[in-house]
Amino acid sequence: MTSIQALRGTRDILPEETPLWQQVEETARDILQRAAYREIRPPMIEQTELFARGIGEATDVVGKEMYTFADRGQRSITLRPEITAGLVRSVIENKLTAQGGVQRLWHIGPAFRYERPQAGRQRQFHQLDVELIGSRAPRADAEVIAIANTLLTQLGLKSLTLDINSVGNGEDRQRYRDALIQFLTPHKADLDADSQDRLERNPLRILDSKDAKIQAIVKDAPNLLDFLSEDSQRHFEQVQQCLSDLDIPYRLNPRLVRGLDYYTHTAFEIQSADLGAQATVCGGGRYDGLVAQLGGPDTPAIGWAIGLERLTLLLKQLQTSTATSMDVYVVSRGEAAERSALRISQDLRQKGLAVEMDLSGAAFGKQFKRADRSGAVACVILGDSEAEQGTAQLKWLATGEQSELSQSALLEQAEAMKQKAISPH
Repeated sequence: MTSIQALRGTRDILPEETPLWQQVEETARDILQRAAYREIRPPMIEQTELFARGIGEATDVVGKEMYTFADRGQRSITLRPEITAGLVRSVIENKLTAQGGVQRLWHIGPAFRYERPQAGRQRQFHQLDVELIGSRAPRADAEVIAIANTLLTQLGLKSLTLDINSVGNGEDRQRYRDALIQFLTPHKADLDADSQDRLERNPLRILDSKDAKIQAIVKDAPNLLDFLSEDSQRHFEQVQQCLSDLDIPYRLNPRLVRGLDYYTHTAFEIQSADLGAQATVCGGGRYDGLVAQLGGPDTPAIGWAIGLERLTLLLKQLQTSTATSMDVYVVSRGEAAERSALRISQDLRQKGLAVEMDLSGAAFGKQFKRADRSGAVACVILGDSEAEQGTAQLKWLATGEQSELSQSALLEQAEAMKQKAISPH
């Protein structure tokens, strides 16, 4: 009988990888908590209409990439292809904006798109999503960008570039859309199939094409920034001033557009030179019309998402993380010794130590080899004689120094073990 394999576009995050994911999650949680952002946990399945209305039916995400099915009640259900729309739906349904003031929210979890799998891109992928809902202030734009920059920098990334643009309000974008269609129509025969399809439905997405031939065509296209109203231009200039005040370098990129219809005004991406063609590690922007579009009050908002597969791939390449090791490894041999080992292991854990107990029952020599490989700073050794006498052998693995002490005295050594784990040298 053949074994069952994981679905194409999904992958297992194995135990040797999870410390890196935990590092990202814990760092993000700490930074966001200090910035007054609160965690929210919306469901992974939503009514399909939410994404059709929120993201836009003309987008590739809704048109080609969603996992949609009919449930037993014949309702059209979709596995979320991104997090923002569901989060906004939750804010509206639970009347969070009725509390007044700004809602600073974050969420981390999986999303699903039917795309061609490649390094850092899966059909089930994970995102860290940050949203600031309820402020039109340019300072809000700068705040969320600064938080993303702080997170990526604190994780150890260095080769980062922040690209920013403004896609203006709905009227600005409509004027630019008309001008872009007029410019691209004479080149229609030279466009690839996807771009020809986008020409009428979503022409701004053509600007984002990675095809060299398309890039050569659009380099002479009208500049989106030339179509901004005075208010839009003023907002964008103030965002740039705020970034300068924060000493965050940025690059104007008038070709930068986000792939979803709900974006307005500021759009931005943070890219890493270490990721190759798929360089974007964080992307986001302002979406002032989405809350109203989904049935809520007129409420401005801005946010971003970081793809965790790409981020952890990059961190692994840069080796900015070290796996968490054990503090103590417990070896035992003999029936009475194994019972003592179980109790001592649990007692040490309750004192805050990371403890691995060898369950093999193998000869001491084999257990000692595993202790050396575990990364622990200390090894507790128990034989039947130690169990009978209520003692244990404590061996410091870095030096080989070993001593016998009572089991109660061993527990008193917990603080010393902690300190050696923190500063093994």
